[in-house]
Amino acid sequence: MSTSVGTFAVILVLVHLTLAAVWLGSMVYSLVVVQPRVARFFPDEHQREDFLLELASGNRWPVAGVICTLLLTDSGLAALVPQRVVAYGAVAVLYAAAGAVFCNVSWRHWPARVFASVNELAGFRQRLRWQAWIMLGLVSAAFVVALAASVRMVA
Repeated sequence: MSTSVGTFAVILVLVHLTLAAVWLGSMVYSLVVVQPRVARFFPDEHQREDFLLELASGNRWPVAGVICTLLLTDSGLAALVPQRVVAYGAVAVLYAAAGAVFCNVSWRHWPARVFASVNELAGFRQRLRWQAWIMLGLVSAAFVVALAASVRMVA
């Protein structure tokens, strides 16, 4: 690998792993800190739902951008470091699966939740929690595989 290609690959690795860590950290923070505290702070279903909708408002496109950037940087790394194409291919599959869950949450779950009755909200919250944990598992696995594939490149 030439020096300029190697430098570009290292930059891609840094961008990729930083974005993955940001997405991973925000999901952990939401699941472990925000969601439990919101439930304690807003015992009233309507107030809780209003707050959660406000909190989620506008987050769809930035996260979609992160997912697209992760897939692009992953593809770039697969092209620049062909000896690790299998690992980066696995990373792409994991991010694509997480992205599919995210799309379901963003374009199916939330719109349906907006029109849900008070009696349906608990079920929506439980389904969202499951989907969030699935995304967290997929992104965590992708991060670990990308980190393992990239560790020698940066060192």
